[in-house]
Amino acid sequence: MAVYTDVSRADLEGLLTKFDLGTLVDFKGIEGGIENTNYFVTLCDNEGDNQEYVLTLFEELNQEEMPYFVELTTWLAERGCPVPFPYKDRNGIALKMMHGRPALLQPRLAGNHIEKLTPSHCAQIGTALAQFHQAGRDFYLQRQAHRGVFWWRRESQQIARKLSEEDAELLRTEVELFDQLREQSWALPQGAIHGDLFFDNALFDNDTLSAVLDIYNACTGYLLFDLAIVANDWCVNPDGSIDPQREQALLTAYNETRPFEENEYHAWPQLVRTAAMRFWLSRLIPALDPNSTQKIKDPEEFRRILAFRIENPATLP
Repeated sequence: MAVYTDVSRADLEGLLTKFDLGTLVDFKGIEGGIENTNYFVTLCDNEGDNQEYVLTLFEELNQEEMPYFVELTTWLAERGCPVPFPYKDRNGIALKMMHGRPALLQPRLAGNHIEKLTPSHCAQIGTALAQFHQAGRDFYLQRQAHRGVFWWRRESQQIARKLSEEDAELLRTEVELFDQLREQSWALPQGAIHGDLFFDNALFDNDTLSAVLDIYNACTGYLLFDLAIVANDWCVNPDGSIDPQREQALLTAYNETRPFEENEYHAWPQLVRTAAMRFWLSRLIPALDPNSTQKIKDPEEFRRILAFRIENPATLP
């Protein structure tokens, strides 16, 4: 989360005239993150009580892309997934425009970010992700990943000249290996996936998972690829190795809610590598662009994870 677009009190008060949520008390920009502008908003409801909300302005997604996310988060919330859902105005419309950007007003969910992850935290997110996937398999809309297979094919070729010969070859190999996986007749389960469920996109309230945030990389994809993204973040050590206790807790809890299918056992070793490659590449691009205004995160973190996954093939329980 971050603040790229300034919102004034008058802006907010104008927006709130369309809703029946209350009157504006205070608002504050949320620092951190990469893609969108976010504000905490405090309103006084009709009974005189203060209620907390989050206003999000979307800096990269356009108005035509937004209905997928409005419908998906509403769908998931209705099925008990702990995700923020958009409020609708008195005419039943959730999606707004502010300063030329799509905007949503959502509840502020309880909890805080966890800094030191334990097997218990990983088990809880495993269960929540499996519930997300079970709910999302029947979701009626589809969306191609913003940074999926076609993106990494193109970008890996374009960035190769900026890399060492070894790194360029590693990227090329991993892209090819995923293409080979897709050619298998494995019929891996697909559906709506989160696509970016790093640990800073979850909240815990008294050590209990209370919210899964930032659904705006969601798309239609392999459910197991989504789990691989989580494993490579929630279960990783600073040196890029994987903590076996945390990963076992994650995978076991996930499997108890959505049991793995037979072909997923074959795909898992490659999917954790592909997930590491995808985030290595997405961090390399701004890191190697002198004109980039994007917040830079260390690409070597995922280079180390990829190396570990190659040297230590992953297995499902």
